[in-house]
Amino acid sequence: MFTYRDLVGDPVDQDALRIGTEEREDAMRVLGEHFAAGRLPMDEYEQRVDDALGARTRADLRSLFRDLPTPHPQFMAPPPPAPLAPRPLMPAPVLVPMAPPAELAVYSEKSRVAAGLLQILLPFGTGRFYTGHYHIAVLQLVLVLTGIGVIWSMIDGILLIVSGGTDRDGRPLRP
Repeated sequence: MFTYRDLVGDPVDQDALRIGTEEREDAMRVLGEHFAAGRLPMDEYEQRVDDALGARTRADLRSLFRDLPTPHPQFMAPPPPAPLAPRPLMPAPVLVPMAPPAELAVYSEKSRVAAGLLQILLPFGTGRFYTGHYHIAVLQLVLVLTGIGVIWSMIDGILLIVSGGTDRDGRPLRP
């Protein structure tokens, strides 16, 4: 019976990986930066460049930078952090309750024309009594008796005819 380790072998040591020309050139460039900063004398710089040219593995190059601060060659940099979960480009839609279309609405048995005409012709809350809005009707009646509510009742009647209204159960008045 074979196990996974038998099929793939032991995990590979990253320092044992062979390097190519790109890694050698990167190491020589970084050694040049350290030389320009005065961290390496000329003879030691030349020796390290020769060692970089002869390096075969990452471990060979890593040993050239053990006593030097950053910068280091690109392969010596720590791996980048794992990417975060992608964020949605747009916020989630907000569902807004909507009134049913006019053809699906359940209409009241009361008529908006009748309610409006009652408000205009008998301006003491009669149309609001008809629709079942008793609080508004009583308020209009009291204001009509004081002389102020007639205009309110007439404007309310016109609005009922033009834009409709609702009965006491919240159903739209019949056209």
